[in-house]
Amino acid sequence: MQLIPLSSYNGTLSSRVYLSLKDAILSLTYQPGQIMRKRDICEQLGTSRSPVSEAVTRLAAEGLVDVIPQAGTFVARFSMDEIREGAFLREALELAAVEHVAKTITDEQIKQLKRNIRVQEALVEDLDVQGFYELDSEMHYMILSFTNYRRLAAMSETSWLQVNRARQLILPNPKRVVDTLTEHKTIIAALEARNPIEARQATKIHLRQLLMNLEAVERDRPDLFDTK
Repeated sequence: MQLIPLSSYNGTLSSRVYLSLKDAILSLTYQPGQIMRKRDICEQLGTSRSPVSEAVTRLAAEGLVDVIPQAGTFVARFSMDEIREGAFLREALELAAVEHVAKTITDEQIKQLKRNIRVQEALVEDLDVQGFYELDSEMHYMILSFTNYRRLAAMSETSWLQVNRARQLILPNPKRVVDTLTEHKTIIAALEARNPIEARQATKIHLRQLLMNLEAVERDRPDLFDTK
């Protein structure tokens, strides 16, 4: 298991350790339920225990790890309750945002979204799933930022944290990638038409597909989910 080197990040030492561990958890390099041994982390990242302990404390506060006294630190298993709550909050924010943006979007903003879609198409053709989902996140971020509400994107990202981690479980599905691209195009077409009702409906359909896919994964891989 390879962690991303600290040199790839900016900030204090503890912040860089936190980001490296967080990326490993979100990408499923660390699997749900897996133990995180601080000694191994220190050796791999070339750091002392103190910044690792600080990073683990932050990750625990975000619900990404479980610290169990006398047992160790474990990557948190997925919770469908948390995933549903995160999806609910994200949907509330994005539906309001896309409806607002449909009424205010500029020609230049439409060009930016179309440029993003063209890159998405190229990444699908190249079978670059990870790259595609990075452009997926960028597209959603752009729509949120077009509202000109500065805190909206950060609020959406926070609510989406557990959902985004669980989403990695369905990334290898080529059909889902193609369907996602089609859904994105429908959203952009509604925005270009300045139709808030269609934009809202297309976004709702798009966001709810993910939850349905994750519910199917829960049935197939119950070992990755918290049964409490």
